[in-house]
Amino acid sequence: MTTAHPVTPTLSFEPAHALIDVPRSIRLAHFSPHESVRIRASLTRADGTLWQSHAHFTAGPDGSLDLDDAVPAEGSSYRHASASGLIWSLELVRGSETPRGDEAIDSRTIEFEATSASGARATATLVQQLVADGVSRTEIRAEGLVGTLFQPAGSGPHPVVIVLNGSGGGINEARAALLAAHGFAAFALGYFQAPGRPDHISATPLEYFATAIAWSRMNLAPAHGFVALLGQSRGAELALLLGATYGSAVSAVVGYVPSSVVHGTLRAGRPGEHPASPAWTLGGQRLATVWDDNRTADWAAFNSTVSPVRQAPSFVSALRDTDAVERSRIRVENITGPVLLLSGTDDGFWPSSTMADGIVERMHAARHPYPVAHLKYEGAGHSIHFPFVPTTRIVKPHAVAKVDLSAGGTPEANARANEESWPKVVEFLRAAVAAGTRDGEVR
Repeated sequence: MTTAHPVTPTLSFEPAHALIDVPRSIRLAHFSPHESVRIRASLTRADGTLWQSHAHFTAGPDGSLDLDDAVPAEGSSYRHASASGLIWSLELVRGSETPRGDEAIDSRTIEFEATSASGARATATLVQQLVADGVSRTEIRAEGLVGTLFQPAGSGPHPVVIVLNGSGGGINEARAALLAAHGFAAFALGYFQAPGRPDHISATPLEYFATAIAWSRMNLAPAHGFVALLGQSRGAELALLLGATYGSAVSAVVGYVPSSVVHGTLRAGRPGEHPASPAWTLGGQRLATVWDDNRTADWAAFNSTVSPVRQAPSFVSALRDTDAVERSRIRVENITGPVLLLSGTDDGFWPSSTMADGIVERMHAARHPYPVAHLKYEGAGHSIHFPFVPTTRIVKPHAVAKVDLSAGGTPEANARANEESWPKVVEFLRAAVAAGTRDGEVR
């Protein structure tokens, strides 16, 4: 007589090793029917930080579980069914995250362990890759420019996207690397807080970015002449400003949590400099900011000593002065290409949804001949990134000012914004390239 051996419980991913933006299925099998199972996830980053999450579930009548539709029990790191819930709900439990840790390109290995009430156990490892196979990384130090270029596999030519960071400065290699995985030559451009560049955003000349655009056209030979700008926060303000200033040199603009007006240095200026001091210059002249002679501006929220600081009310107050807004408004109607804006309705930094709505209204009123879209995410905050990353760090120290700021939103809403928006950004850029090809445009 043959004795049947129990089947070993399993925890599996599909795929187990892939780019970070690839959706994964996470499944359990061969546990006891209707048994309580706890799953733990653990991520140790290259900077030494440790991130962990956990969730409790009840196995199905056949002992299986699919996290895509499994609702976690009370006490879990997240509340609603989510295939990626154990990833985006990872919390920092040890170490200090570097100011720009979420922009690093190190692969991320997440260890999962499932343990049942009866002691059955299964483990598995999920690997998230930032740099796709065949993508090359080149540091750029030419014509005064500082940045990192990621190019897709193959000889090209490839359409170009210049990636601009916000008021934390630095070089956003992660987003550029991931764009390269989708067929774009992505130039992550540093303009302050980067090697050889100033430490502060103060009086940054727009001509520096004009040089970057011209250098990209000359040296990267972009497919169909396509050079887009993609910016986050102050980088989005900058991308829109550059598109409005340099016209046909810019093929498309993507603005994450953007501003519709020009701002001062805010938290990224030189020590002792007033936050309304100019961040941008053109032809050696400062650009007017919304804070100049503003009759309604109230700096109280911005200057709050209560930590963390939610500074958005100060920006709301400044936007009430319609004359100041008009003087400092970015002339988005002068952009000669499609525009995509992304925002969160609970943005703690500044009212990006309101400002993005205003941009769309202005462009429609001007009968802008190119597509304009605004992806507005209810309950999300200022931190909208690519998907399947931890979204629990709502409060972070500003990379320059070191003040703890609340970006707003909830981990779940921010994760939803990340997952839903990223494929749309990639598709927008591809459609912009295709539209230029159909129209025979070389911009």
